Amino acid sequence: MIPPNEVDPVVIGSRRPPRSALPRIFGQRVRTRRIEVGMSQQRLAEVAGLHRSYVGSVERGERDVTLVNIVRLGVALGFERPELVRGLGSLNLGE
Repeated sequence: MIPPNEVDPVVIGSRRPPRSALPRIFGQRVRTRRIEVGMSQQRLAEVAGLHRSYVGSVERGERDVTLVNIVRLGVALGFERPELVRGLGSLNLGE
């Protein structure tokens, strides 16, 4: 373990792997649907049982959303089928 006052040299010189497009595309789908149904981020967050800032970060593609929260968002947005994730399996996962 690295002492708290020292910097890990591996982290300094490393680059982050390329991010998957999945969070960005998923977030776009959430935002598009939210606007279609006339909801604010605040209202979507309330209905889904999430925090408004979390919903905003999902829409910006900054989060890898858990399955539980995918279901919460889908239900809150009125999806009966897995429309939010349809076709995402064919994308390059960046792994």
